[in-house]
Amino acid sequence: MSINIKINNRSYTFNDKITILQAAKKANIKIPTLCFNEKLAPYGSCRLCSVEVENKKNLMPACVTLIEDGMNIKTHSKKVRHVRKVIMELIIASHDINCSSNCLNCSRANSCEIRKISDEIGIREIRIPPINKKQPVDKSSFSIIRDPQKCIICNRCVRKCSEIQNINILTIANRGPETHVTTFMDKGMGNVECTNCGQCILECPTGALHEVYHIDQVWEAIESNQYFTIVQTAPAVRVAISEEFNEKSGKISPYQMVEGLKLLGFDKVFDTNFAADLTIMEEGYEFIDRLKNEKDLPLMTSCSPGWIKFVEHNYPEFIKNLSSCKSPQQMFGAIAKTYFAEKNDISKDKIKVISIMPCTAKKYEMQRKEMINDVDYVLTTRELAKMFKHAGIDLCNLKESLYDEPLGESSGAAVIFGASGGVMEAALRTSYEVITGLELEKIDFHDLRGIKGIKEAEVKIANKNIKIAIVNGLGNARTILEKIKNGEKQYHFIEFMACPGGCIGGGGQPIPTDENTLIERMTAIYDIDKNSEYRKSHENPSIKKLYKEYLDHPNSEKSHELLHTHYTSRS
Repeated sequence: MSINIKINNRSYTFNDKITILQAAKKANIKIPTLCFNEKLAPYGSCRLCSVEVENKKNLMPACVTLIEDGMNIKTHSKKVRHVRKVIMELIIASHDINCSSNCLNCSRANSCEIRKISDEIGIREIRIPPINKKQPVDKSSFSIIRDPQKCIICNRCVRKCSEIQNINILTIANRGPETHVTTFMDKGMGNVECTNCGQCILECPTGALHEVYHIDQVWEAIESNQYFTIVQTAPAVRVAISEEFNEKSGKISPYQMVEGLKLLGFDKVFDTNFAADLTIMEEGYEFIDRLKNEKDLPLMTSCSPGWIKFVEHNYPEFIKNLSSCKSPQQMFGAIAKTYFAEKNDISKDKIKVISIMPCTAKKYEMQRKEMINDVDYVLTTRELAKMFKHAGIDLCNLKESLYDEPLGESSGAAVIFGASGGVMEAALRTSYEVITGLELEKIDFHDLRGIKGIKEAEVKIANKNIKIAIVNGLGNARTILEKIKNGEKQYHFIEFMACPGGCIGGGGQPIPTDENTLIERMTAIYDIDKNSEYRKSHENPSIKKLYKEYLDHPNSEKSHELLHTHYTSRS
């Protein structure tokens, strides 16, 4: 059945009963929104998307109003423009009372949606006095700062935490002028079941949520003569940092980023991909052992600290299924402060390891008592971009510089860790060859790729069908774990990532991180893999050398001492 409507006196026909907002988008008409997000259920709280509909007494919110046959809609009439300005002035009044003077320090200074929308709807003056809020800044978390002064109660963070991640630590409290976003009993994000994934940061339009900054501490370490500073760069960072310099994903090469890091003054620039290869060796052999002995299956990956904390809080019965391997970040820190330190006669107390990560939860992970002192500071992709800008480094036009040895060599299998399905694909490339003794003919597992929240497959290895699953986003993780508990699903191996899309969609990545951006970053990740000299972790010469000189063999006593850990029930 066709639905015929008019938008701004032009006729349109649609076959589905979509919202006015969706219809306008199809007609290439932009209606401003703040509380709306395509991935979240329509909410209709901000009313910025209000439109005029003929024969309707009041303006209608376009995001929640379905089109009807014969509708005559005006999206930018005089009445609509006036109401939008008043609504926006009220939103601005509820924002930070010192916004104009603090904008230079705001995490969203270059991507503030309030500023962008105000310009789009023509705000030129603020007639409504600002509201002075009284809630204190929440600094209880290792990873995330929450500043109620900047919050406009759009509810997007609450809904992202609830609908996508299914964690539900944020809520709306009180009514009227006293309405605010908070946690259970105002305990703070560090004292509730927050997984530190940072998806709320990506959703916040105003900078009311941002990562705990380590920039000043890193500058101090670099400039100090007391410390030998080592920096490691995660795979997902290299394909996203371009966006902070107004370039397309993957436009800046990893080796330009390396040159930039050397210009910042780090003593050594290494690659977390080296440790990702190391993780595959340890986790791959761990999987082979569990498969052989049919013990604690399915094996569940342990690279994502947000996912680990989610299990500890919500599904402690599955802790035994988690790989005992540390994440690549923590493995790298342990090797840097032992193997590298000993080879170069540097006291590990003099070494500062700094990680560049797409993930806010890595700031929490480095503080875990089981792994403390492996890594000293964590910078998000956004923080690193700020440091380059602080130092006046034009990253886009730098020459290329190679990673330092011996912790800089890596395989293509390591770089795909940054995308959902990458850890599984890397593990299968190695596990297949170790189990069968045969060379893998088809190295690309295309069925494991993509940003779909749950992917399933079967891979035949030595006459055994290995049932695997790849899960990204904690809401999807809950779905799979419940099905395993209920006996509906059985697997041998599962890759879990806390963030939608995997690390490329981490809470520390450039904003916005929408679906198209995820696809662009993922494409860049697999391009790097395709062009790598080595594409299997066990082929990395530096990994072979590490085992020969220091670790002996995967899952050796030395490996377990340095590279493995344990997890604790927090239920």
